[in-house]
Amino acid sequence: MTALACSWRSAARTEAGKVRARNEDALLALPEQGLWVVADGMGGHQNGALASRLIIEQLAEPSEGDLSQRLDDLRKRLHGINHHLGQALTVVAGQPEPIIGSTVVALLIEDNRAACVWAGDSRCYLWRSSRLYQLSRDHSLFQQLIDEQQLSPAEAARHPAAHALTRAIGASDELKLEILELDVLPGDAFLLCSDGLYQALSADELSAALNLPSPLLALNRLFQQALDGPARDNISAVVIRR
Repeated sequence: MTALACSWRSAARTEAGKVRARNEDALLALPEQGLWVVADGMGGHQNGALASRLIIEQLAEPSEGDLSQRLDDLRKRLHGINHHLGQALTVVAGQPEPIIGSTVVALLIEDNRAACVWAGDSRCYLWRSSRLYQLSRDHSLFQQLIDEQQLSPAEAARHPAAHALTRAIGASDELKLEILELDVLPGDAFLLCSDGLYQALSADELSAALNLPSPLLALNRLFQQALDGPARDNISAVVIRR
């Protein structure tokens, strides 16, 4: 890992929120490896926590090579986890077809290049030149209705299954990951988070927090504001900047 990659600083935090008894989210922050991950488990407390934890454990293992090689290795590991969750864990006594899955959003950085990989509705944001950009696109029925049927967000939200996921680790035999590669500029900051965070805060609130000078200050602001609200879901976030 180059010295430039190690110059990135980060802060990570996950909370159960005010309503959920347990936390099915999991996260990973390895600035020395240029890798950060948020996973939001689904399928009930045990199954969701199992899936998200498995993703984090597998991705925490060191990966060698340049950004392209590390990206390929990360993809292979996620496909392997998807197969494991979809095949080896589908037979549970009394539950012939349990749901065991998780969203994932991962950020890899090396030198002045970054790659975002995701499946599901956990998000990656970029804060650049005082503007907030959502790099990831939600894999949800809500987003699909907007993209394919040209519905407005208000119209799509009225669908009874609007927030159902269309992609996730463990959700189907064939995993389709989405990948975005980009150049990194001086002053850039990134936010990885589960839907429990961004659904609780406005884009302006996210942007204002990322404008703060350190990852920890930004993270504390985000959680203070999210926990001041209902916090009905688990909340997880990682803030990354130089």
